[in-house]
Amino acid sequence: MKHVKIGVIGAGWWAAENHIPVLQSFPGVEVAAVCRLGAQELRKVQERFHIPYGTEDYRDLIRVNGLDGVVISSPHHLHFEHARAALEHGLHVLCEKPMVLHAAEARQIASLAHSGSMHFLIPYGWSYTGFARAAKSRIDGGEIGAIEHVHCHMASALRDLFSGEGAWFAEKAFLQPQMGTWSNPDTGGGFAHGQLTHALGLLFYITALEPQEVFALIGNSATGADLFNSIACRFSSGATGMLGGAATMPPGSPYQVDIRIFGGHGMLLLDIERPRLEIRRNDGRHELLPMDHQPGAYECVAPLRTFVDLIRGGPSENRSSADIGERVVRVLDGAFRSARSRAVVRV
Repeated sequence: MKHVKIGVIGAGWWAAENHIPVLQSFPGVEVAAVCRLGAQELRKVQERFHIPYGTEDYRDLIRVNGLDGVVISSPHHLHFEHARAALEHGLHVLCEKPMVLHAAEARQIASLAHSGSMHFLIPYGWSYTGFARAAKSRIDGGEIGAIEHVHCHMASALRDLFSGEGAWFAEKAFLQPQMGTWSNPDTGGGFAHGQLTHALGLLFYITALEPQEVFALIGNSATGADLFNSIACRFSSGATGMLGGAATMPPGSPYQVDIRIFGGHGMLLLDIERPRLEIRRNDGRHELLPMDHQPGAYECVAPLRTFVDLIRGGPSENRSSADIGERVVRVLDGAFRSARSRAVVRV
């Protein structure tokens, strides 16, 4: 088994809660280096997780001898800079969502990943479930025919986070989420980049839809970050879609993700809050598929396992590649441009 050395750029709340301990639980995986701003916080992370090398400069981290890949969990607006540097240095990359903030950046990252034959993965946890694979298989197999319309809804209980008021879910965490990362719209804060990206990543894994144009209405928090998104989308195939959701469920509520895909022969329904995966066909044949999932649950272990396996040359399927991320970014970038201009925009 190949020994894998990983560096972490952006060792904040989520990296400390999930990425670092999950990676360290895998046999033969070493978190060899960590980067974050703040000398005291950096030292705390190194001591807690016994990481030998720490730096406040990501350029020093990517030059650490023997690194195979990096996990990027830095503030949203820095993902492009950090991912580009790592890819150009010949490192495999797992980059937290949002992949980047703008379509032009997304195209550059996808091109770099392809040209260097580097693995690039966004840790969309729901895309790595059995139900996601089953849904994709049925769509690819033509169970519902050509896609004509999709509905993709997500909701979560994060009004406080996107309003810069706190984070009820992280009150006892080792590190606290940085409020500006999540509530400053100028640096990618808000529901679309922080949450809706997950549901869109799942939609674009299940389907091969290519977004073409969008029109969006957005409702914002007091900080200007988006809390509500209503995005009308037309895809290159001619199919239409309603994409969006809300960040304002009551604290403690489970996630809502509801994807409905309507085709010429029937429809597929995927509900994560009240777990259900169902095919309904025009010929009267209906099927309720097995879905072993806790209501509204989310975990992010399988994407990290897949990343390590891909680095080792294993057969794992990358279900959240830069190409999928690029489609997500095009929708969200277009949605914000549309909301500002109050016009339909091409993506």
